[in-house]
Amino acid sequence: MQGYRSGILKFCGSRVETKFDVGGEEGKFCFRKLENGEYNRDEIIVTRHSNILKGVITGKKGWGLWVDTWSDGIVDWTFTEEEIMNEFHNRNIKIPESLMKDFKNRIEKKKRIRNEKYIEGLLEKKIEKDKIQKEEKEKGESIQKNSEFLGSGGMWV
Repeated sequence: MQGYRSGILKFCGSRVETKFDVGGEEGKFCFRKLENGEYNRDEIIVTRHSNILKGVITGKKGWGLWVDTWSDGIVDWTFTEEEIMNEFHNRNIKIPESLMKDFKNRIEKKKRIRNEKYIEGLLEKKIEKDKIQKEEKEKGESIQKNSEFLGSGGMWV
């Protein structure tokens, strides 16, 4: 919720609409229904806690979107994890341990994927280089077999 209020997680990639109604359900029940898939994608959720529910939904969706983007940037060395965490610290936002664990796990997973791709690329280059060297060696041996030395002039034919 603090992430939404501070503006750091306002964009979540989709439109979230809620409507206030005094007789509506509590926000936490509406959130559970949303998580269980009881609301359609563009359905307006009627609740007595419309602003809180909108903030929670936007924050949750935004977290997933931004964590993915931040982890890409960290893995690509565009910025550091500390820079991201400083933004939250400067805005007095405490990130729950479960979300931090998810963030760190995504970074590690993306680093592992990046490293595997790098190693695969190196192996492919090595295989190609070995293939070229083998072809050149075979070509050199073939030329040597088919040539003969012509006398003292030191010429190969």
